[in-house]
Amino acid sequence: MRQPAVFLFDEPLSNLDAKLRVQMRAEIKKLQHRLQITSIYVTHDQVEAMTMGDRIAIMNAGILQQVGAPLAVYERPENVFVATFIGTPPMNFVRCQVAEAGALLSARGFALPAPAEARAALAARAGKTIVVGVRPENVVEAGRSARGPTAPLELTTELVETLGSEVVVHARQGADEIAFKMDPHHPPEMGAKVQVLVELDRLHLFDAETEKRIN
Repeated sequence: MRQPAVFLFDEPLSNLDAKLRVQMRAEIKKLQHRLQITSIYVTHDQVEAMTMGDRIAIMNAGILQQVGAPLAVYERPENVFVATFIGTPPMNFVRCQVAEAGALLSARGFALPAPAEARAALAARAGKTIVVGVRPENVVEAGRSARGPTAPLELTTELVETLGSEVVVHARQGADEIAFKMDPHHPPEMGAKVQVLVELDRLHLFDAETEKRIN
């Protein structure tokens, strides 16, 4: 048997059914751990990238966007493309105007306080439009524990997706759409008003023109 220095996997699981994909992900991961041979794994499936990779390199149109550990890329995406690619359900994006010397982010139908650590960087962008990203898991239904400072938000339910252990609620405030997760036993009705809390320290801020990370 050959003992190569590197293995190259080019989307090896793309034609398998869902159950077999999960099994083969685990098998490949265990083999790589046992053999200790560097493996380059190409995939369009962000779940495969997150669960199998020690480091992820995200490409867009042949251009490298970001390289890092899975959790680092998830928590601090360098641009809108990376933020869109990593995370399930995908990150919500809202265009906001920077107001009150960087202390307030004003969308079309609501406003959020800016994260404290980002206010200095936002002060220079007062009056300008930025893209605010918030992951569905950082929008918490009222009454449940949240991390750090929060801001209340009222949303109107448009769609509820039941996933078993949780539901994904697609809701709207004015012209802006927000998806978030809820307990599956008490999902809201279509058209119902839902009170949620946005975890402010976990907002992601991007330049509206370059789509690169601000803070």
